[in-house]
Amino acid sequence: MSKILFADLGVQPIPNKFLRADELSEPELFYPLRASFDTETKLVQLDFPLKREAIFDENYPYFSSQSSTFLKHAEMYAHEMIERFHPKNVLEIGSNDGYLLQYFKAAGVKALGVEPCRSVAEAAIAKGIETHIKFFGRPFGEHLGIDVDLMVANNVLAHVPDIDDFVNGFRYALAPEGVATFEFPHLQELIQGNQFDTIYHEHYSYLSMLAVNRLFLKHDLRVFDVDELPVHGGSLRVFACRKEAHWPMHQSVVDVIRHEMEAGLNRNEIYEEFNKQICATKRRLLDMLIDIKFRNKIIIGYGAPAKGNTLLNYCGIREDFLDFVVDTTPAKQGMYLPGSRLRVGEPHDLDYCRPDYVLILPWNFRDEIISKLDYIRGWGGRFIVPIPHVEVIS
Repeated sequence: MSKILFADLGVQPIPNKFLRADELSEPELFYPLRASFDTETKLVQLDFPLKREAIFDENYPYFSSQSSTFLKHAEMYAHEMIERFHPKNVLEIGSNDGYLLQYFKAAGVKALGVEPCRSVAEAAIAKGIETHIKFFGRPFGEHLGIDVDLMVANNVLAHVPDIDDFVNGFRYALAPEGVATFEFPHLQELIQGNQFDTIYHEHYSYLSMLAVNRLFLKHDLRVFDVDELPVHGGSLRVFACRKEAHWPMHQSVVDVIRHEMEAGLNRNEIYEEFNKQICATKRRLLDMLIDIKFRNKIIIGYGAPAKGNTLLNYCGIREDFLDFVVDTTPAKQGMYLPGSRLRVGEPHDLDYCRPDYVLILPWNFRDEIISKLDYIRGWGGRFIVPIPHVEVIS
């Protein structure tokens, strides 16, 4: 087995471990954040994976329902799956706060969630969505006791340290003609879009069709269709079933694999060059921020996503560049970002400090955010978008 360094982002804290004010005087744990490409499995994975319990705990702060764009995406998905597959029951792995299952429940489909983080699982339960607070894998799949018509793992496959055990669980839980869908950020888009900030401790794997196809066949599952999606900077939605099921293979699977090979994902060179691209982006962003601060301008960060913490910590951006950040998630407000120790305020704080620049950290929602904050242009405020390339939007 041969591995090639893909990205070295130094040492970083767990990106969703926000700090309380009384913890700022205490030491903070940092871990190596480095990913490599396996030439045999075609997987890009972290070199130093943390135990899942260290990341996905009862205080996990990410609530999927906070983004209106993401809710629209979930509602559209539910309607499409009901119309295409007519499931009697649906099981979502990593069901978070019920952002997706609420739409199946409203349509009369029996909905069941599996979510290991108590903070978000309890929000789903409060919506009336039955939720198991545990991790999914082969043991859960074997002992579930029902054959599932539709299994959903949207933005979860990349988040599991033991990807083999996770995929194996689907083989046991799926009905003979059941369908499983997996959404995940596409490695091809990550590379071409310079999305290195999506590399963090929660994301154990970075996935292509070349890798996923091999992985699923290893566990007697078969990919029969794939959609290319704009969400999260460019994602794939993969449709899989038991190997012996009768769902016909779609040309889309062949097409995506061909596009990946044309983009060089089957060649080692593209992985070897990515780390150099990351370093260049860091230098360009810091050059811009340094120039702005030398002109005595105020910069505020918008959003406190995990990817933003990767970017801030890799680039060494702290209070010497940003006064603070704001976020719409109540659980994050009043807390401090891991590593950078930047305070998280509320969006209306922008009205008081009237920043000259707003650095958009969840760049995948840039259009939604710029539209929402359009009023800052009234005092001459401008936006900085760091990914895929550093740009200022007036």
